[in-house]
Amino acid sequence: MENTEQEKATMAQQYDKLASKFKERYLAGKERGREAMAVALEKSHEQMAALGEFSAEHGAELKKYMARDMDQTMADAQNLGEEAKERLNPGRLGAGALASLAAVLESTGNALQSLSEKTREKLTYKTGEITSAGTLTCQACGEAMRLKETGYIPPCPKCSATLFNKGY
Repeated sequence: MENTEQEKATMAQQYDKLASKFKERYLAGKERGREAMAVALEKSHEQMAALGEFSAEHGAELKKYMARDMDQTMADAQNLGEEAKERLNPGRLGAGALASLAAVLESTGNALQSLSEKTREKLTYKTGEITSAGTLTCQACGEAMRLKETGYIPPCPKCSATLFNKGY
């Protein structure tokens, strides 16, 4: 069963509202990291469901998409961490606070690399799913498609393929 344009617009608005509640809850908490994110997402989802802001089916779908987008954001942060590690190589910096920061980034980067490898398969975006704004790259032909706002993912405009990678 395909959603109407109105239903798609409503789901995109609900996704944005879930993202906003998640951000609010996560930033209000003391803990940071993947587990704290998962807890904040679950509690935000539960709150919206309890308020009747979406059906159980739509809520589960939105939660899945939000978790996937968080995993993508973490993978992007890991990639930035690799770039920072190169620029802040402790061997190039000598002693001091900057060298200490570089060492922390290096160990964090290694942990994020492991997480990134485990989640890479989950980060395939498919036609018909909801995602936030960003650039989707077709896995079949490499065509880049820019989404300016949250919405459903259309087929590739060049080759009609349905699988994408995402960047921001």
